[in-house]
Amino acid sequence: MTEEIKIRIFSTSSCPYCVTLKEYLKEKGFKYEDINVAENKEAAKEMIEKSGQMGVPVSEINGEIIIGFDKVKINQILGIKE
Repeated sequence: MTEEIKIRIFSTSSCPYCVTLKEYLKEKGFKYEDINVAENKEAAKEMIEKSGQMGVPVSEINGEIIIGFDKVKINQILGIKE
Protein backbone atom coordinates (compact mmCIF):
# COMPACT_ATOMS: atom_id res chain seq x y z
CA MET A 1 0.00 0.00 0.00
CA THR A 2 2.72 2.53 0.91
CA GLU A 3 4.39 2.03 -2.51
CA GLU A 4 1.51 3.83 -4.26
CA ILE A 5 1.83 6.92 -2.10
CA LYS A 6 4.27 9.59 -3.19
CA ILE A 7 5.50 11.79 -0.36
CA ARG A 8 7.93 14.66 -0.81
CA ILE A 9 9.06 16.80 2.11
CA PHE A 10 10.61 20.20 1.51
CA SER A 11 12.70 20.83 4.61
CA THR A 12 15.94 22.15 6.09
CA SER A 13 18.31 20.36 8.45
CA SER A 14 17.82 23.00 11.17
CA CYS A 15 14.00 22.83 11.28
CA PRO A 16 12.64 20.97 14.36
CA TYR A 17 9.17 20.51 12.81
CA CYS A 18 10.78 18.92 9.74
CA VAL A 19 12.56 16.40 11.97
CA THR A 20 9.32 15.65 13.85
CA LEU A 21 7.40 15.19 10.60
CA LYS A 22 10.01 12.82 9.12
CA GLU A 23 10.20 10.79 12.35
CA TYR A 24 6.41 10.53 12.42
CA LEU A 25 6.22 9.23 8.83
CA LYS A 26 9.06 6.77 9.47
CA GLU A 27 7.32 5.53 12.63
CA LYS A 28 4.12 4.96 10.60
CA GLY A 29 6.05 3.03 7.92
CA PHE A 30 5.92 5.58 5.09
CA LYS A 31 8.83 6.28 2.78
CA TYR A 32 9.37 9.84 1.59
CA GLU A 33 11.70 11.94 -0.52
CA ASP A 34 13.47 14.53 1.64
CA ILE A 35 14.33 17.71 -0.25
CA ASN A 36 16.65 20.13 1.56
CA VAL A 37 15.63 23.57 0.29
CA ALA A 38 18.59 25.25 2.02
CA GLU A 39 20.93 23.31 -0.32
CA ASN A 40 18.69 23.09 -3.40
CA LYS A 41 17.59 26.50 -4.71
CA GLU A 42 15.51 24.99 -7.55
CA ALA A 43 13.57 22.92 -5.01
CA ALA A 44 13.09 26.01 -2.83
CA LYS A 45 11.63 27.84 -5.83
CA GLU A 46 9.35 24.86 -6.60
CA MET A 47 8.18 24.75 -2.96
CA ILE A 48 7.33 28.48 -2.96
CA GLU A 49 5.49 28.19 -6.30
CA LYS A 50 3.43 25.21 -5.09
CA SER A 51 2.67 26.38 -1.56
CA GLY A 52 3.07 30.15 -1.52
CA GLN A 53 5.18 29.58 1.60
CA MET A 54 8.81 30.30 2.33
CA GLY A 55 8.79 28.39 5.64
CA VAL A 56 9.30 24.67 6.08
CA PRO A 57 8.18 21.96 6.30
CA VAL A 58 6.00 21.78 3.23
CA SER A 59 4.84 18.28 2.30
CA GLU A 60 3.44 17.06 -0.97
CA ILE A 61 1.46 13.85 -0.61
CA ASN A 62 0.10 12.52 -3.90
CA GLY A 63 0.07 16.07 -5.26
CA GLU A 64 -1.65 17.61 -2.22
CA ILE A 65 0.27 20.37 -0.44
CA ILE A 66 0.42 20.46 3.36
CA ILE A 67 1.95 23.41 5.18
CA GLY A 68 3.81 22.62 8.41
CA PHE A 69 3.40 19.46 10.46
CA ASP A 70 -0.39 19.23 10.15
CA LYS A 71 -0.84 15.81 11.75
CA VAL A 72 -4.63 15.76 11.31
CA LYS A 73 -4.42 16.47 7.57
CA ILE A 74 -1.49 14.06 7.08
CA ASN A 75 -3.39 11.29 8.91
CA GLN A 76 -6.48 12.00 6.80
CA ILE A 77 -4.62 11.81 3.48
CA LEU A 78 -2.58 8.74 4.44
CA GLY A 79 -5.47 6.95 6.18
CA ILE A 80 -3.66 6.78 9.53
CA LYS A 81 -5.95 5.97 12.44
CA GLU A 82 -4.79 7.02 15.90
